[in-house]
Amino acid sequence: MKRSLFFAYGVICYLLFLGIYAYFCAFTANVLTPWSIDAPVVGSWQSAVVINLALIAAFGIQHSVMARPAFKRRWTRIVPQPIERSTYVLASVIVTALLVWQWRPIDAVIWDVQNPIGRGALWALFAVGWLMVPLVTLMINHFDLFGLRQVWLYFQGREYESLPFRTPLLYGHIRHPLYVGWALAFWATPTMTAGHLLFAVGLTGYMMAAALVEERDLIAHFGHHYVAYCQSVPRYLPRLGKRSKPQNESPLSAPGSARG
Repeated sequence: MKRSLFFAYGVICYLLFLGIYAYFCAFTANVLTPWSIDAPVVGSWQSAVVINLALIAAFGIQHSVMARPAFKRRWTRIVPQPIERSTYVLASVIVTALLVWQWRPIDAVIWDVQNPIGRGALWALFAVGWLMVPLVTLMINHFDLFGLRQVWLYFQGREYESLPFRTPLLYGHIRHPLYVGWALAFWATPTMTAGHLLFAVGLTGYMMAAALVEERDLIAHFGHHYVAYCQSVPRYLPRLGKRSKPQNESPLSAPGSARG
């Protein structure tokens, strides 16, 4: 019975993620949602800045703190190991829903690209960013990252095993393709308002800080294997030429598996 409940819980958390991901995309694009990033202004810009920064902080704290190994060791004393990742996904869904629900627009226009080709190019980059995020997770193990593999193995009565260390596709060119995809999703817009700019700057700043903390954790866990990977593969911008290959690749775990 418990195995079935854990599996159902993991599937529900995953479906909630898919729903909030689609809504988050529409919210950022100002389409199909009753409230969006550039909805009509409510209140003063000063209060909007304070509320929005608090929302970004809550988003960042939840995503980073719950992904840290030290937190997981304590957290799994309360939450059973098979549903730890699914619970992380659920918490991420909640803080993302709070962010889009309580966001306060600031309508001052920073740039507004009117040229049809320019607007089309920016919308294309926007689409690339939002499509890149799920595609990158598929390059490592999408179902492990979102907790489905864990609950499925538990449902089958099998022990969880870490994924082998590998650097597939984009991970052979940059260490954080997931964050690059998010950055494109946040920054690529033909009309940038002050509110959208605050959103993009705040979340990009969070991701850059999170990348440093994640790499520290990965080095502590994987040792010289991940150090070699860092030395041979750039963090965000790929080097021109052929695919970089980290030295001493070892069957440990995918470099993206610790990401929140």
